Amino acid sequence: MRTKILLFFFLVAPALIVTPVISSAQVAVGISVHIGPPALPVYVQPPCPEPGYIWTPGYWAWGPDGYYWVPGVWVAPPAVGLLWTPGYWGWGGGVYLWHAGYWGPHVGFYGGINYGFGYGGVGFVGGYWRGGSYFYNRSVTNVNVVNIHNTYINNTVINRTTINHVSYNGGNGGVSARPTQMERQYENERHVQATGMQTQHEHMAGTNRSLLASANHGRPPIAATSRAGEFSGKNVVAARQVNTNYHGNNNFNRGNNGTNNGVSHNNPSVNSNNSRNRGSFNSNYSKANNNGGSQNHGGSPHGGGSPHGGGSPRQGQREHEHK
Repeated sequence: MRTKILLFFFLVAPALIVTPVISSAQVAVGISVHIGPPALPVYVQPPCPEPGYIWTPGYWAWGPDGYYWVPGVWVAPPAVGLLWTPGYWGWGGGVYLWHAGYWGPHVGFYGGINYGFGYGGVGFVGGYWRGGSYFYNRSVTNVNVVNIHNTYINNTVINRTTINHVSYNGGNGGVSARPTQMERQYENERHVQATGMQTQHEHMAGTNRSLLASANHGRPPIAATSRAGEFSGKNVVAARQVNTNYHGNNNFNRGNNGTNNGVSHNNPSVNSNNSRNRGSFNSNYSKANNNGGSQNHGGSPHGGGSPHGGGSPRQGQREHEHK
């Protein structure tokens, strides 16, 4: 018997170590928080550094000293054909839970949060895969056509009069979106967790004191960057205006136990599906994960970002700002 156990250890264990982390649904790991995250900051998207890189929007993560901003960044996907579904904070059971982002063949449910740059709250219209190449929608992403040739322009418009920067789903003042039937199907696809570069990027952000919400008051000096872990240089951008949703660490949005101080802004380019009720909340999403990962507003409920599904910004406009 001892011989069989040793053989299992030496033959099977190494295979487990080198096997990519793949799952059919998000796994609940990490922590829950009783204080809601600040509103999303306003920032301009830096240029895409290389063909095939995909935009992953910035988000508020939780650490020992409270919320800190993880800058939006262009990253290489772990495999051809994969798209990024952003993580999001969701209210449930009296706490805010972090639902980790993941890579998959389709963009799934991300709380209805309008992260911008193609992530308008429903689906993704920033680009799509075809024949092993990734094509960028120049209406919602910042790409240099001199270096990146696989581009197109999709100016489909779906008008809506108001928008806010709320960064969480559910609770008092949160986005009221629910997963569609199609997004529920996407949950059961094979998913790949954040890459090592994404995890390292988040870790570096967590060690940068200037990215703490308590230090930057909702206006991070490093809001986005072209490459993971690159926190200085010409391709690093700061938040563009004071985030008035921030009022100190003890006055964040507190779900049903407090009030929401979110600020609404007029912007007629938001997908009308961004705030609609889309069915019951799915508890299978991961509850918290600090290892996750602007903007124009628009979204496709089908998540592929292809020219056949979804809108983008105001017609004729190529705006790369998170508003």
